[in-house]
Amino acid sequence: MALDYGNIIDADGHILEPLDAWEKYIDPAYRDRALRVRRHDGREVLELDGKPSRFFDIRTLTGLGAMGKNSQEIAELMEQSYPGNAPFGSMDPKERVALLDQEGIAKAILYPSLGLTWECELEDAELSLAYAQAYNRWLCDFCADSDGRLIAIAHISLADPVKAAAELERSVRAGARGAFVAPYTLTRIPHAHPDHDTFWATAQDLDVPVAIHPMAEHPKIRTYQRFDGMGKARWMQNALGMQGPQQAFYGLFQWGLFDRFPNIKAVVLESGAGWIGAALDRMDTTYETSLGDSVPLKEKPSVYFKRQCWISGDPDERALAHIIDYVGEDRFFWATDYPHFDHPGNYMEELQELVAPLSDTARRNILGDSAARAYGI
Repeated sequence: MALDYGNIIDADGHILEPLDAWEKYIDPAYRDRALRVRRHDGREVLELDGKPSRFFDIRTLTGLGAMGKNSQEIAELMEQSYPGNAPFGSMDPKERVALLDQEGIAKAILYPSLGLTWECELEDAELSLAYAQAYNRWLCDFCADSDGRLIAIAHISLADPVKAAAELERSVRAGARGAFVAPYTLTRIPHAHPDHDTFWATAQDLDVPVAIHPMAEHPKIRTYQRFDGMGKARWMQNALGMQGPQQAFYGLFQWGLFDRFPNIKAVVLESGAGWIGAALDRMDTTYETSLGDSVPLKEKPSVYFKRQCWISGDPDERALAHIIDYVGEDRFFWATDYPHFDHPGNYMEELQELVAPLSDTARRNILGDSAARAYGI
């Protein structure tokens, strides 16, 4: 079966930001504290607020542009300076549109690479806002001349909910079609806590989705840090990467977000989708027991999911077709994660296999219709 449907949308693609993006686009008052790459003690490091990153190796970012490469090739790329041999379409908007044409994709919803590194380290709420705003300005410019084919999604830090709401509104006016947040918050206040209601009210009023996307995490909150000797367990770290977004997503229900904001749209990204069937079963079962007394929701969690939530699956998820049929055919997106190395490069072939057993309506939904409706694109 050929993928000849004309509205295929990549719900989570990535770009490799230029090194000077933050210095050029940040408010001048913060320019000397901008994210940048510099040499310290003879090696290249990611610098945040004038200091080398404590947790992130800049070489990993060079490897992030290595989709489809083997481990040896990735290791060689990681010895280059960022962005190394950046793959086609990862840094130039015209190239990215040309790549979409080659693959038969109508639109790509875009997320960062460098921008996924910093939020777990900054403790200054004002600087966090400045970093997010600089990226959002740059990304809206990156997407501006693509005739709507490249979709900007604003990075929002919830360190200050009022200023987060203002930045969301500014970004949407500038062209962004939604927002994403980290799976954690600087303040440790849960995403859906009433303290953040100003932000959620703004997202609802603007009618834009808010996605939870994986990001670099502080060692104290990484789920796999309960074990010693995990420094080199890169496969296990990656395999468990979905747990942070899952916990944040569960919190939306625990704090009753969906009754307070009955038109809010929530999305879970880059965390797989096959788990959502079992998750909703468990959420509903525990809601119907005495445990549900602590959840300020009028309906079972699955009711809200099927009304207000979406989740992005990977093309290589073999069981996803069965989950789609069980959960609801209009709740799923698909994504390439291009050009990051933790997925293979033959995603269009795998996507064809994924959608082959689906009904025509379910196929159209996951290929693009559901994302188009959610994001208004």
